Amino acid sequence: MRFASVVLALFCASALAQDAEIQRELIRRDQQTDAFKLQLQQSQERVNAPPGDSRGKQALEARQLGERQRLEAAGERQIQDVGRDTPAELRPQERDRMQQERRPLAEPSQPPVSVTPDPPRPLPMQ
Repeated sequence: MRFASVVLALFCASALAQDAEIQRELIRRDQQTDAFKLQLQQSQERVNAPPGDSRGKQALEARQLGERQRLEAAGERQIQDVGRDTPAELRPQERDRMQQERRPLAEPSQPPVSVTPDPPRPLPMQ
């Protein structure tokens, strides 16, 4: 009887550890998605930047690097906090809360600059 209870306790402990690891992997996947989305938005912003403006390009790259570093730091902190004394039924809410924390960091601070072409000019009348 004692052996069966020890085996059962070990099985439950491994199941809880596995559940926490699954939660960690789900949050890592969400973080990767946010990082990809930010990288895509930043690359579109760089493409739309006016050519020849080296100071503007340097400022843009510095701002974008800061955004990526803040998102990465938030992700590392969240991974460390995952599953600490969180009941299994509250883990989806924990994941949603972490996603809400990352949302402002995953969106660029400035909207992408879009260049609109000049409207076509009418042909001169002869």
